[in-house]
Amino acid sequence: MIRALPLALLSAIALALPAASAWAEPAWPDKPVTLIVPFPAGGGTDLVVRTLQPALARQLRQTVVIQNAGGAGGTVGSGQAARAKADGYTALAVTTSTTALSANLYKNLPYDPAQDFEYAGFIGTSPYVLAARPGLNAGTLPALVSALKTQGNGSYASVGAGTVSHLLGEMFKKDKRLDLTHIPYRGAAPAYTDLIGGQVDIMFDNPVGLAPFVQGGKLVAVATTSATPILPDVPTFASQGMPTYTQSLWYGLAFPKGTPPEVVRKMNTALNTVLRDPAIAAELAAKGVDVRPDTAQALTQAVSHDLAFWGDLIKTTGVQFD
Repeated sequence: MIRALPLALLSAIALALPAASAWAEPAWPDKPVTLIVPFPAGGGTDLVVRTLQPALARQLRQTVVIQNAGGAGGTVGSGQAARAKADGYTALAVTTSTTALSANLYKNLPYDPAQDFEYAGFIGTSPYVLAARPGLNAGTLPALVSALKTQGNGSYASVGAGTVSHLLGEMFKKDKRLDLTHIPYRGAAPAYTDLIGGQVDIMFDNPVGLAPFVQGGKLVAVATTSATPILPDVPTFASQGMPTYTQSLWYGLAFPKGTPPEVVRKMNTALNTVLRDPAIAAELAAKGVDVRPDTAQALTQAVSHDLAFWGDLIKTTGVQFD
């Protein structure tokens, strides 16, 4: 005859079942993680992420696949990430441009930076450099402004409409009363090609992409929003009489809204471990990026702050976008 189990024993077994089931679930990540870079290959954001990719994959003990999805100042790829399944296997490279500026500039943005993402952490920050084609023969801001006014009917490139690169170009045009046409590109690489070739006159971008061309004599760096060791001889805007040009760009990682908190925590831990590696920090510094290991909450707060900051700046300057 089979005896009934005591009630206390049955209760213990019932309580243990969910735990056993949970232990049976695979730990994240148990398959490759796709990291969407919302700009074409060869630009600043792409180069920064590819610097981290091998080390991040080692920390996660899983393959990290970079998927470039450029267009509309980074908003196409960002929208794609926002609509992805929130299971931790789609991450997104985010920047000041794709969050704070996009929300203030695009009327039909396919995502809400404040609501549609779980922010995992910063990668780092970088200043902006104003570069000019060598044919202008302008190594300082006064010389550049004089050359552009003498030439007339000039142009400035950006890495995409609605980016910081675009905003700074428009601000510079208005502040110096220059006759410049905005030429937006699908990322930095094609803009560099035309700037070097003389099809456009100037461009604001980060040193991560511009520095090799400046160091190689193909472009002239006229000013930077803050001193950077990668271009130590380039004077700041402030030192040349333009103290309000101190803007910088931050890079970070995010997941679609609803991604499990444990996944976000693990990514933050892995990312910060990579950023604290002196070799990685030095490699990014050589590209003009200062690493910023920090909490996921710190990036979330930065997005909130920058949404208001850039929104106010756009309103007060009266900058108009295409």
